[in-house]
Amino acid sequence: MFKKHTKNYIPLSADAVLRGEIKGIKQLLPFLGPAFIAAVAYIDPGNFATNITAGSEHGYMLLWVIIFANLMAVLIQSLSAKLGIATGKNLPEIARENFSKKTSILLWIQAEFVIIATDLAEFIGAALGLYLVFNIPMLPAALITAIASFVILELQRRGFRTFEAIVSGMVLIVVLAFAFQTFLAKPSASGIVGGLLPQFDGVSSILLATGILGATVMPHAIYLHSSLTQRRIIGRNDEEKKKIFRFEFIDIMIAMVIAGAINISMLVIAASVFYTRGMHVEDLNVAYDQLHTILGPIAAISFGLGLLIAGLASSAVGTMAGDVVMQGFINRRIPIYLRRTITMLPPIVIIAFGLNATTALVWSQVILSFGIAFALIPLLLFTNNKKIMGALINHRITTILGWLIAVITIALNLFLVYSSLVEILK
Repeated sequence: MFKKHTKNYIPLSADAVLRGEIKGIKQLLPFLGPAFIAAVAYIDPGNFATNITAGSEHGYMLLWVIIFANLMAVLIQSLSAKLGIATGKNLPEIARENFSKKTSILLWIQAEFVIIATDLAEFIGAALGLYLVFNIPMLPAALITAIASFVILELQRRGFRTFEAIVSGMVLIVVLAFAFQTFLAKPSASGIVGGLLPQFDGVSSILLATGILGATVMPHAIYLHSSLTQRRIIGRNDEEKKKIFRFEFIDIMIAMVIAGAINISMLVIAASVFYTRGMHVEDLNVAYDQLHTILGPIAAISFGLGLLIAGLASSAVGTMAGDVVMQGFINRRIPIYLRRTITMLPPIVIIAFGLNATTALVWSQVILSFGIAFALIPLLLFTNNKKIMGALINHRITTILGWLIAVITIALNLFLVYSSLVEILK
């Protein structure tokens, strides 16, 4: 899928940066990209539903939760990126080397279920975007989404730089779409400031905060980020690896700030447009229709386009992650187009049978929640291992924060699974 690099190969521009021959902002350019691909997981259709529900029900109150969730994501994604830089291997590969064959197979099986659940949300989200914007029935929209997915896969074959540029462009479209909606919504400055203060208002707000936090760390993004950095720019010694990681951390900060801004915009728009009018909106279809009525057709179309683009980009990233987990955990690969076809079948079947798209999104988030611990705990174990990480081993404070985040995230996801199952089975 990507261009292969020999062990000691470093692209000329990156090599010049590592030797100190390039200064200023140009130093960053060879290192930008991986985090933008991983960050796509944080603006998938599942985030749309959660943020809009939170904003419409509680106004600006849970803005602080999104910010806290983003800070968690920065640390976790930086550990994943660092693992790839330090070892030249991805998380599933390191797991295969350090765990038994049986454990690796079990980890691969659960990871595949996570990838399928991921693709379910993304695929349905993209099809829903087509339905909302172009009024295309869901089944034909799903088939069009399938074709678009294969086109994106073909673009991946042109090299990682081309693919990074395309995904970054798609993220930019989503940013512009929500920036425009935020402008039209005219949010309250005092409301936004008030939302930065940690607070809750009853059980409902706690449940929504749990949903926001619990769904932040996506297992497929953890697997993928270590793969995106493992051979992209290879440090020849500890000093070069440290320098690469410093630049990649800046990449992560930029990407996560953008992803966080998009999520904040979703909640702010819902608070400004729905909450102020006493409207509780949980369904994306309803959100689109109400934006059309209140802010006008252009606002609604930008919302639908954002959903469509985010779904397509997230779907492509999910397919990449699937390739990584199979190759890493069991050292096997299947043709990428076959993998894409297999992961598309569940959402197409769901759409064909006319099942509710929002319910399917909820179920996909429940399945994703089960996979968090299986990605996060090995990541923390490996990045705190001197033999594996060398000079890039975690600092003590990083380890403490990492395990604290792991406990919080896993606990919240278990609670999210429980509450979601209770709600679904009512």
